[in-house]
Amino acid sequence: MDAALFAASPIGSLVRITGRDPRYGEDYDHVAYLAHPLPDEVGLRQDTYAAITRATAAVGRLDQAAWRLPNPQLLIRPAIRREAVSTSALEGTYAALDDVLEADFLQEAQLTASVAEVQNYVRAAEIAYRAISEQSVSVPMLSELQKVLVHNTRGDTPEAGQIRSTQVFIGSSAGRVHEARFVPAPPGGQLAAGLSDWIRWINADNRIPILVKMALGHYQFETLHPFNDGNGRLGRLVCVLQLAREGELRLPVLNISPWLEARRKEYQDHLLQVSVTGDFDPWVQFFSEAVRVQAGRAVDKIAALHDWRDDSLARLREAGVRGIAVQITEDMLGYPIITPSEAARRYSMSYPAINSAIRRLESLGIIRERSGRSYGRVYVATPVLRIYQSD
Repeated sequence: MDAALFAASPIGSLVRITGRDPRYGEDYDHVAYLAHPLPDEVGLRQDTYAAITRATAAVGRLDQAAWRLPNPQLLIRPAIRREAVSTSALEGTYAALDDVLEADFLQEAQLTASVAEVQNYVRAAEIAYRAISEQSVSVPMLSELQKVLVHNTRGDTPEAGQIRSTQVFIGSSAGRVHEARFVPAPPGGQLAAGLSDWIRWINADNRIPILVKMALGHYQFETLHPFNDGNGRLGRLVCVLQLAREGELRLPVLNISPWLEARRKEYQDHLLQVSVTGDFDPWVQFFSEAVRVQAGRAVDKIAALHDWRDDSLARLREAGVRGIAVQITEDMLGYPIITPSEAARRYSMSYPAINSAIRRLESLGIIRERSGRSYGRVYVATPVLRIYQSD
């Protein structure tokens, strides 16, 4: 880490760190960046507040749009999985959305390593969204979520689910310590105090706009880097948890990570520059734009899902189709990929009855078979999947 870049930071300080790098069998004597607690009042430029206002309005429109669906809860499942795909890709784990949706019907042993890791995020997010309605973000909550995130991955060490007790370095895994892009706070009392201050700050009842709290809270969490692995995914998850906790977004249908994934370097550079300059404005504007654009895209997706639903139900009516086939079609908004056996379990019906309904939907072009198998068939509502894949 270039200590000269951070030496004059008004919102953090450099602290000396020493240790041994086992990769090269050599000792190091370097510095780490220790972020000061976040301010209780944040002064931002007028154009930044304008960006915050636009983003906040977009979130409000998204919240209203989601509840116009007859069963808005259906949106949660694919939204979580879409976020899982992009937030994992930002950390170097790549999986296709259709594979992640289909993974719910498979055993863990049948999953590829990348899909299994993305599924860890899905499980963590589902736990988090259930919990946030009853409790605030806390260290125990984060520790539980981090342990789920790293299950059966390289990060699943004895420290999983615990605040790190070792020094970490951000940058190339092959580089030496002094070549790291960023060195976060050393483990121990300073890191624990920083995390405690962060928890207090994001849960404080004050007049800081929620979008500002999300942006600054995310910066601080990534800068502290409290866990050995999973910090990026966990930090982005917390952003949507904040919206839910404040009642600004009643369903977790905002996917910020696809926008950040497309601008990975700019995203990383903004976080770094906050530490260097102490100027939050560029980062808050960047983050607000991510929220505004992605909330708008989510509204467009919901409108497209409305159109698909109305068109599909009209086709069923014209064909005189009723019963479970109609219910399956309605539920395609949350389950665009299905198997007859899974549908039989979900609707508590016999396999022949479900299979007959699915074949009828296939004949009407509402779904298509995608596995090419004569058994264990998988069906997809292709237009619905494409809507969720689009960003």
